[in-house]
Amino acid sequence: MVGRFRHSLIRWAFALGAACLGTAASAQTLRVVMHSDIKVLDPVWSGAYIVRNHGYLVYDTLFALDAALQPKPQMVESWVASEDRKIYRFVLREGLLWHDGQPVTAEDCIASIRRWGARDPMGQKLLQFTQEMKALDARTFELVMKVPYGLVVESLAKPSVNTPFMMPRRVAETDPFKQIDDYTGSGPFILKRDEWKPGERIVYIKNPKYKPRAEPASGLAGGKVVKVDRIEWLAMPDSQTMVNALLAGEIDIIEQVPYDLLPLVEKEKDIVLVKSVSPNQYVFRPNWLHPPFNNEKVRQAAMMALNQEDFLKAVNGDPRFYRTCKAMFTCGTPLESVAGMQGKTESNVAAARALLKEGGYDGTPVVLLHASDSPPLAPLSPVAKSLFERAGFKVDMQSSDWQSLVNRLLTKKGPVAEGGWSAFFTYWSQADLLDPLMTPFLQSNCEKARAGWPCDETMEQLREKYALETNPAKKRAIADEVQTRAMTIITHVPLGESFPVAGLRSNLGGWINAPVTVFWNVTKK
Repeated sequence: MVGRFRHSLIRWAFALGAACLGTAASAQTLRVVMHSDIKVLDPVWSGAYIVRNHGYLVYDTLFALDAALQPKPQMVESWVASEDRKIYRFVLREGLLWHDGQPVTAEDCIASIRRWGARDPMGQKLLQFTQEMKALDARTFELVMKVPYGLVVESLAKPSVNTPFMMPRRVAETDPFKQIDDYTGSGPFILKRDEWKPGERIVYIKNPKYKPRAEPASGLAGGKVVKVDRIEWLAMPDSQTMVNALLAGEIDIIEQVPYDLLPLVEKEKDIVLVKSVSPNQYVFRPNWLHPPFNNEKVRQAAMMALNQEDFLKAVNGDPRFYRTCKAMFTCGTPLESVAGMQGKTESNVAAARALLKEGGYDGTPVVLLHASDSPPLAPLSPVAKSLFERAGFKVDMQSSDWQSLVNRLLTKKGPVAEGGWSAFFTYWSQADLLDPLMTPFLQSNCEKARAGWPCDETMEQLREKYALETNPAKKRAIADEVQTRAMTIITHVPLGESFPVAGLRSNLGGWINAPVTVFWNVTKK
């Protein structure tokens, strides 16, 4: 009875909203529940996936990955590299306009690359080896490299956190460590800033001045043809509420249907479930700064104690939507490999205990952070606690909501006695893990690395060696070296892959199954 009453209230609320919105409630409005509410709108300042997804609506990119994960020109009309791979010249497509009607220029793109490169690890490495960037005319610019560099186009085609979105020069010249307050882009949608209400909804409308490429859409590349007038992202943190709304036709899309509610959704004939082509990789991340994981042998012991299958069953439970995978750069990609992973992540308790003894583990508790409010993450820490204790660790699992956990990661760098931590679990999209330079947790430059702060000169040398190599076969061999090194020093531990599942009303068409959720090409009958 309570459930029916709540469902009736939901229906009434949506009906009232539709009446108030008038033309905005037409068949050309997509109503979507994304994986998270959005509170920040600067995709360079923030690394959150929801901000990245917002970026793909409002902004455009110079290059993008197609369905085969190959870089293709997007805003770029043509490009050429010198024979020695030291000069790269790019010509922008004619007729590109910002949302305010001003033309997109080479100077805009140079400023955008600089701002992105100040924050993103792959961008930082690109700028490190860039001698100069210069505009040759309004639509043409060059990157002049100090040495032959093998990842120029790949860097500019980076599909995920942080994506090199192009912004007007006046916006891109904002301090990269401060948030922008001007959201003018050149992408296929325009932000309706006056309708943004954090915690409720954010609205985008079709950009009538957008000029799609001529070729068909493929992955994140190709023609971004917008076929609806308006998109509304609605905040619905309660899983049952969002599923009820989808079943009733009050929303059109759930970006990620909760795994435990899939049986309820998949039996409905008016709902289409779409398994993403791009999995998420779950990972364990130790803190190198303080005991017990400042000890390499103890980190290795933790890795030997873990078991991919246990984590995947706890989070997902449906083998249709997960797979074990020992490839750090994920399975099904050009750099897939098991180098350095043989016999690992299989809960070898005896090996873990031996490594603890060899490392002189003194019983210092592992302060294990637990994201209790996140369905994809909440089961991970309890599983790890059990596995660690079986191997001989003492574990202090500390629960909080995900946002508080992230804040602790970023602000508490000191020892446990000062609010510090030992380890946490998260996941990364495959779109962030395609090579050694792109993978965020491989960055091992000590204080400059991400939370966990691995510090290993050999790893940084290998990552730089990969960036400078231009021969594909040699690049793959270096990637294997990187993976082997990572599983020796334990920057992080891959724990298998889970595939998000989107739920769509059956009157929708043209959905693009890509590494990032995008809304061009989608039709609504």
